[in-house]
Amino acid sequence: MSQESYITQKLQKSSPLIQNAFAIAAAFGTYFCMYAFRKPFAVGTYEGLSYLGIDFKILLVLTQVAGYTMSKFLGIKIISEMKPHLRILAIIGFIGIAEIALLLFAVVPYPYNFICLFFNGLPLGMIWGLVFSFLEGRRWTEILGAGLSASFIVSSGVVKSVGRGLIQFQNIPEFWMPVATGAIFVIPLLLFVWMLSKIPEPTEQDKSLKTERAPMTGEDRMLYLKSLGFGIGCLVIFHMALTAYRDFRDNFSIELLEAIGYAGSPSNLSRSEVVIAFLVLTVIALLYQIRSNKIALQTSHGLMLLGVTLAAIPTFLLGQKMINPYLWYLLVGLGLYLAYVPIQCMYFDRLIAVFRHKGNAGFLIYIADSTGYLAAVSILLYKNFWARELSWLDFFVNCSYALFVIGLLTILSAMIFYRNIKSDTMDVKAEVAT
Repeated sequence: MSQESYITQKLQKSSPLIQNAFAIAAAFGTYFCMYAFRKPFAVGTYEGLSYLGIDFKILLVLTQVAGYTMSKFLGIKIISEMKPHLRILAIIGFIGIAEIALLLFAVVPYPYNFICLFFNGLPLGMIWGLVFSFLEGRRWTEILGAGLSASFIVSSGVVKSVGRGLIQFQNIPEFWMPVATGAIFVIPLLLFVWMLSKIPEPTEQDKSLKTERAPMTGEDRMLYLKSLGFGIGCLVIFHMALTAYRDFRDNFSIELLEAIGYAGSPSNLSRSEVVIAFLVLTVIALLYQIRSNKIALQTSHGLMLLGVTLAAIPTFLLGQKMINPYLWYLLVGLGLYLAYVPIQCMYFDRLIAVFRHKGNAGFLIYIADSTGYLAAVSILLYKNFWARELSWLDFFVNCSYALFVIGLLTILSAMIFYRNIKSDTMDVKAEVAT
């Protein structure tokens, strides 16, 4: 018996606690390391640089997000059709291409190196769907998804702290810092991807409770859109606003922290995100206790409404000088991820379980993500060309109020739609093993 088959069989015979801990560690670690190849460039300020009439940092963000957005559109087909045995090779290959693009970003002369970030973002947009495909369709998907989601909350701040530290303490130039940060995480990445490959397949009980997940055809995708199109459309519109909001906060965290007087230490980039991740992880993980898939779906709507409210009320209090600025930054982040994480890890998984169409969550996630990052590009263009007089902070405050209004309208519409639509099959209750 090979070492690989031995490890797989030992995991299959182990307790659910050990299996879930192993799966969370593998998925968290893989996606955490991916961020080391995606986000460190954003910690640079590139002060005084511009090209084509655009602030150079905005141009870099736009270019990478453009590649990431195209990746999401391609992923609607690629991820939904991906055969399970190809996922590991795809993860390694895509991240390898991203690191090569960061090397080119360092060696290609300014300002033409901005185009390299397009080819950095292009493959990385596939990673979430590939990793989540190992976790969906299980009794414990909420817990596994919460662990995975914690990675993108924590990782952005941590890898940017690493990048900031390389600039401040190792005197690494801003253009070389991203590829250097990625290189630090290569070996951990390979370890976690290997662990990911050892996660046992869903059991027959998992398939019964959550519906078996399978690659999709074009006909399968059209069936989903015809039967659930209005509800999906509402969530897509909300996710567009939410993704643009999250991406702006993520890419310009340095500028926002400077505006409120907390940008001095690199640790400020990660401290708030660790707190947010812990709180969000706890809330989302508890949702696996909800046995009815329909109730869990509606509960996720409630979390999204709570999230956009948390983004708006502290922002109002900040304007009235009734709240500590750093607490405002933390609460807004908490609200943002309380709304964002359900869509990324549990909402579409439960939607499939309720209506029991053939398919996988990757298809629906990538519809939402593709339009979401398109909105993120649009927001950045608007900020650069039509709202240049607004500070980063003032612009973000306006976005907080807009997110609240859009969220209220779209989420309530989706809740009403799903309550009235009739499923062709009985709702299956996800029994939790005791």
